[in-house]
Amino acid sequence: MKILIVYGTVEGQTRKIARFMADILREKSHQVVISNAVENPPAPIDFDAVLIGSSIHMSKYNTLIKSYIEDHIKVLNSKPTAFFSVSMAVASSIKEEHDEVVQIATDFLKETKWNTNTIWHIAGALKYTRYNYFKKLIMRSIAKKEGGSIDTNKDHEYTDWAKVKEQVLQFITSLKS
Repeated sequence: MKILIVYGTVEGQTRKIARFMADILREKSHQVVISNAVENPPAPIDFDAVLIGSSIHMSKYNTLIKSYIEDHIKVLNSKPTAFFSVSMAVASSIKEEHDEVVQIATDFLKETKWNTNTIWHIAGALKYTRYNYFKKLIMRSIAKKEGGSIDTNKDHEYTDWAKVKEQVLQFITSLKS
């Protein structure tokens, strides 16, 4: 099966997740093309399935991902697709944080008119070592409120890799049914 993965990232965790997904699919003998949204990704027409991912920042998804979806909406709505939404809120124990992430994704899909049935909410990472001084303070404050790590001398990853693998494998298996 020929699979396209397109992602939008700010600090690199969504890229890391996309590459992990690509590795899983290649291990299962699928042909995978992976592309950052800033690199003029290929059109989805020649692919059997498409996975698209973006991180949430300031309650919004990557604008290049939004444009890609809107530019290719007819093809995307005619193929098996999955959307992976990456955010720190998924790692939170606060129900309202999870509800907000689901609402952001729902609104995004409605706005782009993308009818994907597969949506994965994946916890991201705190990349303290890549933040400027002010962002580091803001993210530390949020992490403290939500019980996350406040050690700003290193990065902290919250992605559940086993769950990501399970979701990708289930998606691919469902296409063969």
